[in-house]
Amino acid sequence: MASTYSFDVVSDFDRQELVNAIDQTVREIGTRYDLKDTKTTVELGENAITINSDSEFTLTSVHTVLQTKASKRNLSLKIFEYGKIESASGARVRQEITLRKGISSELARQISKLIRDEFNKVQASIQGDAVRVSAKSKDELQTIIQRLKQEDYPVALQFTNYR
Repeated sequence: MASTYSFDVVSDFDRQELVNAIDQTVREIGTRYDLKDTKTTVELGENAITINSDSEFTLTSVHTVLQTKASKRNLSLKIFEYGKIESASGARVRQEITLRKGISSELARQISKLIRDEFNKVQASIQGDAVRVSAKSKDELQTIIQRLKQEDYPVALQFTNYR
């Protein structure tokens, strides 16, 4: 039996689920009456989604469709960071949605401080864009996970490598 147990706090998303959500969004844009003739495009890049539409109204409708499809696929809406709406050629509008991935160093320090302040017998160490939490008892780790779920952080948190 291991002397200590640990898990990692990370902020990540399933890329394939995002691809599926965008495919469903594009399909719905092609069939919905109010969006069909707008020539709206939704393109997934490496770290961003680009939406090109004919007006801000249709852009917000596409946001709603994308958010609905993403939430049905268990993707947190916190991964979307909406950029500024820009005017594109031909009286069209474009918006880039940056995909958030990883925990910033400031947020990692904040999480590890919360863990150290509230749980004495637990170690929290920052490892790149993840926080490793280790303790002697699995029950303490479960309590920490529940406590972190109560907080409202600007990124979606997942708990991986639970051993």
